[in-house]
Amino acid sequence: MKKIATVLLLGLAFVGAAAAKDHAVKGYVKKDSTSVAPQVQTGPNATKVDNHSSKGNVGPVTVKEAAKDPYAVPLLKDARPLQ
Repeated sequence: MKKIATVLLLGLAFVGAAAAKDHAVKGYVKKDSTSVAPQVQTGPNATKVDNHSSKGNVGPVTVKEAAKDPYAVPLLKDARPLQ
């Protein structure tokens, strides 16, 4: 029984560690014939400040400092004032 529990715990630890890593995304062509280059994305997590595009971080491929404010509120395109 202890062996099974140990194997399950090690398996869960491995899956958790693999989920947090950066990963490559293939490039593709949009409907309007523009191409999107391959890129590296961060693994999903609950924070916004450790993404490559967040202010204070450096992109792994471009080696440029990012400029996006991770806490900026996005503007809605079709927003109407409250009545």
